[in-house]
Amino acid sequence: MGIASDIVIIVVAALIGGIIAHHLKQPLILGYILAGVAVGPYTGGVTVSDVRVIELLAEIGVALLLFALGLEFSLTKLKPVRHIALIGTPIQMLLTMVYGSLIGRWLGWEWIPSIWLGALVSVSSTMVILKTLMNQGLLGTLSSRVMLGMLIVQDLAVVPMMIILPQLSNPTAGLPVLGLAAVKATLFLGLMFFLGTRLLPRVMVFIVGWNSRELFLLSITAIGLGIGYLTHLVGLSFALGAFVTGMVLSESDYSHQALSDIIPLRDIFGLLFFTSVGMLLDPSFLVDCWGTILLLVLLVGAGKGVIFAALARLFRYGNVIPLAVGLGLFQIGEFSFVLARAGLSAGAISSDRFSLVLTTAVISMVLTPFISGLTAPLYALRKRWFRHESIQTLNLPETGLNAHVVVAGGGRVGQHLAKVLQHLGLSFVIIELDYRRFEQCKTANFPAIYGDASQKTVLEAAQIEKADLLLVTTPALVLAQAMVLQARQLNPKLDILARAEGVEHMKALYEHGVDHVVQPEFEAGLEITRQTLLHLQLPPMEILRYTDRVRRDLYAPLHEGLEDIQKIALLRSAGSLLELNWYTLEPASPINGSTIGELSVRTRTGASLVGVIRNGTLFPNPGPEFRLAEGDAVAVMGRPEEYEAFQTLALPS
Repeated sequence: MGIASDIVIIVVAALIGGIIAHHLKQPLILGYILAGVAVGPYTGGVTVSDVRVIELLAEIGVALLLFALGLEFSLTKLKPVRHIALIGTPIQMLLTMVYGSLIGRWLGWEWIPSIWLGALVSVSSTMVILKTLMNQGLLGTLSSRVMLGMLIVQDLAVVPMMIILPQLSNPTAGLPVLGLAAVKATLFLGLMFFLGTRLLPRVMVFIVGWNSRELFLLSITAIGLGIGYLTHLVGLSFALGAFVTGMVLSESDYSHQALSDIIPLRDIFGLLFFTSVGMLLDPSFLVDCWGTILLLVLLVGAGKGVIFAALARLFRYGNVIPLAVGLGLFQIGEFSFVLARAGLSAGAISSDRFSLVLTTAVISMVLTPFISGLTAPLYALRKRWFRHESIQTLNLPETGLNAHVVVAGGGRVGQHLAKVLQHLGLSFVIIELDYRRFEQCKTANFPAIYGDASQKTVLEAAQIEKADLLLVTTPALVLAQAMVLQARQLNPKLDILARAEGVEHMKALYEHGVDHVVQPEFEAGLEITRQTLLHLQLPPMEILRYTDRVRRDLYAPLHEGLEDIQKIALLRSAGSLLELNWYTLEPASPINGSTIGELSVRTRTGASLVGVIRNGTLFPNPGPEFRLAEGDAVAVMGRPEEYEAFQTLALPS
């Protein structure tokens, strides 16, 4: 069957490798690479017959990877961490390239392969970091945003490196070629952005007008790969054209649809690329050079970690962030495989050195979850060693805090809570680790502490031992659990309210001693349901009973054995049996002109009049001497049958 049988072998092997990687909680690309090793020419058993054809198909995978990267690119993602991402990342890559080149020279490599080694190790893995942060529940933290911002810029830097590095093999001929490539790239970029802002939007509208998802996918793929092929014809990188096309399309109104449609195609061809990378790996070479591989993993990991941590500190990120960034981004990334393939094709890297770098990258990726997981214990150890570190505070009352609310997290939720507490004149303090949000708290004149709420010294600065309530606003489960654990040790009687992303998170928080847990997505869905039913004109009290029942169904199983919470749920259930309805007295109503006492409403109907609105003025809880009049809006509380009895009393005969 030729190429067809090879593709079947690769897909089946990649599926098995992906399942194994998923079971081990590793990124799928590691499973694909190992699958490539298994079906490659250096191992026995089932083997792909024509590796060269697979490599040609893998080129499409590279183009689609960069096309999707261009579609995903957005400056708004970099805005919160723009300084370290746009300025710090190029500095990091230059420093790492120099460091990697020195390692290469120390290993006895020539200068050109050493520079390639520096370029390869300068890139970290977006896929591995995303997977690790998701498993650790740390997505959304400031340290995660710093890492992802730097990773985006690193991925973008791969494109010019693919153009520049191959020219280093022949410096004399390379400089004119590089200059010509730079001129071509400038003209191409100018032409693309000119046409992209004027022609492509009209083309996209025309394509969408066909109202066919298949044609939309085909058109998007043809645009991305077609323009990439045109750049190849004029002597530029195929991947560069695909990437720039993706960036131009990302500004259109249909970029999200284009990205969602292209991702499955990207993943399939990406599978071929990563599998083809594994096919180039010779296991016997790895056995012979395992000492050099482990040494390279150690040198690269330690050097990159120090560089990242130092840059984070240089850009004024404090507390746990430098440690988290250094321990998170030490690995070699998946786009290094793209660069390494380019170096292999250009003859700048031998197959043995390619295998060495590839194995180092794979091992560093596998180690990432374990090394990154050391952040919290190492930071806690550092805090114990350096207790003299001062904690930055602002607007704390001179008399100190007592019977106050501690808000862990100064994001949108935390600042909204602070506004309410401030308006009501209640004592509170915010703990925030993001310096930008800390400055927002300063502008809003909120009492705040800059620090990590999961650390004992920070909670002590917030006087948690005197607090009445701790509000944990972070959605990250690991951080929330750490905050609760420390707070419980310092104040066992403290009430704690936290938010959760799902039912499993709710259970975990209750098990860790949280008193009340709110699930924002569930509450938002319930509110949308309530608004929908109101729009459909269902009775308000029927909607209230329904929403209460849904809440009980969700929360009651989690409250088994918690008597206080069960009592609250029971009271809510009892309250839902009472209705509060507003009734407007008509001109001919027989109760106009009568006092509430004269009517004996409570005796005759069982309902209670709890409020009256007259001429825009509210009279709450009116007494028996209050005289009703035409046009009054009367608030009637009682069971449904009692309200009906009042309607009968008030209706004109």
